[in-house]
Amino acid sequence: MKIPERLRLLYTIASYNLKIVFSGRFIYFLISAWLFFLVIVGIMLFSENTIDTSDIYDLLLFPGVLIMFYPVVYNIQNDKDTRMLEIIFGVPDYRYKVYVLRFVMSILLVVFLLLLMSAFTWFSIVQIPILKMVVQLMSPLFFLACLTFMFTTLIRNGNGAAVVMIIIGLLFFMMNEPLEKSKWNLFLNPYNVPVDMNLSVWMNVVHQNRLILGIGSVIALLWGLMNLQQRERFV
Repeated sequence: MKIPERLRLLYTIASYNLKIVFSGRFIYFLISAWLFFLVIVGIMLFSENTIDTSDIYDLLLFPGVLIMFYPVVYNIQNDKDTRMLEIIFGVPDYRYKVYVLRFVMSILLVVFLLLLMSAFTWFSIVQIPILKMVVQLMSPLFFLACLTFMFTTLIRNGNGAAVVMIIIGLLFFMMNEPLEKSKWNLFLNPYNVPVDMNLSVWMNVVHQNRLILGIGSVIALLWGLMNLQQRERFV
């Protein structure tokens, strides 16, 4: 196959998968994320309290979850609804390329929008380390994305996986305060340094937390890919 033909094929594949990733109700999640972000930014602008980097981290985390959630949880469901699932699973190993590609597209979208939001807060509220902020935010978001992908392949239904992830998210949220200073806290804010803890100790806690999330992300993603081997469970 010549290079122009390869490029056209890659463009066709990318275009189709982009339509699947951003189809359905994704636009509502995107609008909700931006509305939430802009409303909170407006409140912060007129607030008399001092805004710091830790507040911006908390501000950006929820929109990131909203943007990430729909494309990942309905990754397989959209193919089933459009009757493309049997074709994809009929090609040996093609399903891995398809779903990993869509997963990467979803993650890149989250990174891009978080960069935009971080840049907006840098200009409008407080100067923050934009790239470092996005990297820190992507640690829990990537873990949640991998966990969502895993449950999607286990439950084999987008709506069912969405319910499970909402319950898990609520449990993590309820444990946020008891585990506020713990390395096991999913929503650990690395910029919210406890006043009663040495900075070096806190940095060690953050490092361990990110390491745990990274290992958990890899395990969940590989588990999800292994589940895709069982073709008969999906079609």
